Amino acid sequence: MYRKMFSIVMVFVISFGVMAASDGHAFGIFGQHKSVSAVGDEVRIPIKDIDDGDAHYYEYEGGGTDIKFFVVKSSDGVLRAAFDACDVCFSAKKGYTQDGDFMICNNCGRRFHSSQINVVEGGCNPAPLHREMVGDNLVIKIEDILPGARFF
Repeated sequence: MYRKMFSIVMVFVISFGVMAASDGHAFGIFGQHKSVSAVGDEVRIPIKDIDDGDAHYYEYEGGGTDIKFFVVKSSDGVLRAAFDACDVCFSAKKGYTQDGDFMICNNCGRRFHSSQINVVEGGCNPAPLHREMVGDNLVIKIEDILPGARFF
């Protein structure tokens, strides 16, 4: 009896450690989105902070809604941005997890090559978020972020 209980406890301890090490995004339980604020009418993210090929998750509070998005440098060298939601699975509020060059929907499991973010839209593709590089920053206008509130 004690062995069985010990085994169950160990499964939970190991699972929690895996979730903590993965930043929790794949499991949707930890606050993995970094809060960003507007400077004037835009959000500025230093390119040096996002130029590593990893997906970086952010949220902007707009009108009482935390609007979540991610930025990733795709394998073709382009910085891309999308809402952490899609037209199909957004109601599940699970977003995407990165797996190498792919972003994976945490709800349905579909995989999207990072080079197609901001190119292909609709369906379960990450909903594109307009962005531009200005100097040493990736700039996203608040007027482009606010329509994403419908997903959250």
